[in-house]
Amino acid sequence: MSERRMRRLLLGLGILGTAGFCLAPLVVMVATGLASRPDFLRADVPFALTLDHVRSVLTDPTAHFLAYVRNSLVVAALSASLAVAVASLAAYALTRLPLPGKAAVLVAVLALSMFPPVSLLGFLFRAMAQLGWINTHQALVFPYAAWTLPLAVWVLVSYFASIPRELDQAALVDGCTRLQALRHVVLPLAAPGVFSTLLLAFIFAFNEFLFALMLTTDHAARTLPVGIALFEGLHGQVPWGEIMAAATVTTLPVVLLTLVFQRRMVQGLTRGAVKE
Repeated sequence: MSERRMRRLLLGLGILGTAGFCLAPLVVMVATGLASRPDFLRADVPFALTLDHVRSVLTDPTAHFLAYVRNSLVVAALSASLAVAVASLAAYALTRLPLPGKAAVLVAVLALSMFPPVSLLGFLFRAMAQLGWINTHQALVFPYAAWTLPLAVWVLVSYFASIPRELDQAALVDGCTRLQALRHVVLPLAAPGVFSTLLLAFIFAFNEFLFALMLTTDHAARTLPVGIALFEGLHGQVPWGEIMAAATVTTLPVVLLTLVFQRRMVQGLTRGAVKE
């Protein structure tokens, strides 16, 4: 076998091994959610497909699954929109205005994101309790937006810096204000970067567990990760079929978003790093 074929073979085996390692838990999750018995991996247990677990999750009023879905979508959409809106203003200021210490500001923003979330949880819970926001959507929206803001700022600064300043300077000469130049000139040109940042912030908020666990108390504001984790308490045992079915349904929106907009996300994250 030639060296070229051997290299291709090893590369293919490496790709298959990595894909199998990453996808095996997902396959087991889906199979458990669709199996009639969750212990189907045992040799003496036959595997039979059923939608009973999915139907139970979607229709059982004690599970509150649809309420969790609604809460997750609302919180993720609002927090991602807020983070991207603030990050757009910050990125425009850092790339267009003659501000002193821009590098120090970016380093400070990055340093803020390095604090572990659990270190801020006590203060955050106390602040939300004083505001009367425990078990509300805003108790999650503002922390999620603040936590994803450093990533959003860094991505958008990189992307805005690749857009020629002459374009928005021409808009200023034509009578636009800074905000109008940002809205009508910079943001349309930076749409792939803004969109990829919005998706990343949405996925983070959709999957976050710790803040949602501590700042919500029931299905009025509780999100999907916490709701699924508490299925055990609702049913008095570990209903693995329902848990895996709920996890499968929960994963579908994120997977579909990633697959549909994968090219836009990669383009938005990589284009700003290259000067054209």
